[in-house]
Amino acid sequence: MRLGIFAKTFPGTDPSAVLPAVKQAGYETTQFNLACAGLPSMPDAVPADAIESIRAAVQSSGVSLAALSGTYNMAHPDRSVRDDGLRRLGVVIKTAASLGIPLVTLCTGSRNIADQWAYHPENATPSAWCDMAAEMGKALALAEDAGIDLGIEPEQANIVTSASDATRLIADMRSKRLKIVLDPANLFEYATPDEARTIVAAAVGEAAGHIAMAHAKDRHGDARFATAGQGIVDFPDFVARLKAVGFGGALVTHGLSADEAPEVAAFLRGLL
Repeated sequence: MRLGIFAKTFPGTDPSAVLPAVKQAGYETTQFNLACAGLPSMPDAVPADAIESIRAAVQSSGVSLAALSGTYNMAHPDRSVRDDGLRRLGVVIKTAASLGIPLVTLCTGSRNIADQWAYHPENATPSAWCDMAAEMGKALALAEDAGIDLGIEPEQANIVTSASDATRLIADMRSKRLKIVLDPANLFEYATPDEARTIVAAAVGEAAGHIAMAHAKDRHGDARFATAGQGIVDFPDFVARLKAVGFGGALVTHGLSADEAPEVAAFLRGLL
């Protein structure tokens, strides 16, 4: 496994400053966001000089790009909003292909019109699933043309809430380009340490063979998120289970400050 971190953990809009900060904090790869190159995360276009600046920063820093963020609300109730998001995703996918980034990460969305990461009571309805799945089919057509994988992350407030939801969607889509980004802290809200360990273990088993990336974020038992190693997620067990199912990709931490990054790198590297 390779140790990584969200590039947005570090301030700045110049890749030649952000990627060296990733390296200095103890990480070898990153989940990149175009905001770190002075662009919107989901831009209308990516200028050629922006791609060249990212490519140059990768080469000079030695930090690889494990994934590129392409999140928009794939279940927004307004089709025009979804259409605009899909158009922008196409730009992100083409950028990933230009930079040799193998994975674009997605958000399966929410019926909440204000926040794609926020819960809405209609998220569990068949219509919400149908809208999201139709959007995913269009996204996969773009990804297949570009030779890029798409990664969906089970989130309690989104349409896909569990590893079983994710594998159901993969089966429905019938595309080898659809993968799972597995974050143990997103698999539960309220839990005891033993309950959390059981939930995470079952998810790794369910997702085995489909995991493109693992995240390292933590959660307290009262639903608050935490920095990796500061909550109730059993990270030694999580990493051991990932190894046992043959996962060898990037373990990417996020939800932490830049100041915390070196300590978290040391903690996670000790597990790898």
